[in-house]
Amino acid sequence: LAALRQTNIKRLLAYSSIGHVGFILMGLAAGNSNGVAAVLIYLLIYLFMSAGAFGCVLLMRRDGVYVENVADLAGLSRTRPWSAFVMALCMFSLAGIPPLAGFFAKLYVVLAAVEGGLTPLAVLGMVTSVIACYYYLRVIKFMYFDEPAAPFDGPVPLTLRFGLGVAAAVTVLFFLAPAAVLVPAKAAAAILLR
Repeated sequence: LAALRQTNIKRLLAYSSIGHVGFILMGLAAGNSNGVAAVLIYLLIYLFMSAGAFGCVLLMRRDGVYVENVADLAGLSRTRPWSAFVMALCMFSLAGIPPLAGFFAKLYVVLAAVEGGLTPLAVLGMVTSVIACYYYLRVIKFMYFDEPAAPFDGPVPLTLRFGLGVAAAVTVLFFLAPAAVLVPAKAAAAILLR
């Protein structure tokens, strides 16, 4: 809930991670192999979503100073369309919007929780995800619907654009081949629970 009023973009992402930790703990609380597999998948997907989001934020500097506030991203879609696109994908995925990877990460955890008899906890997790949509979509609103703020320093280096592209690709393309992650995660969960 602290993220709802947060205007500092880095703190918003940090506070939002508390909700993601809640999903991870829900998967562990399920007490079954599907819960452990869901946690492993969630951690992998969260790695790419958060790396993409934090990567975009860390690319934004004005006069050598990193941006601090969500409002500093105003009009980013017009000044740095690639960064805005990747950031939007990461925000949508962190919010759990289908068909992005974040949706499947949350889905696997919720299904494992229901299987483990934790239906009320699964419902609570879904409710908190709906609430979290507000602060993720607010970032997108600033980037795409507000007037641009002052320009950012220099162009984004090609290597960093490539890294952001990888994060975006994993976030978008996960639904095409979920078995590439699901099968090894289930095998690892089976080994962990022996």
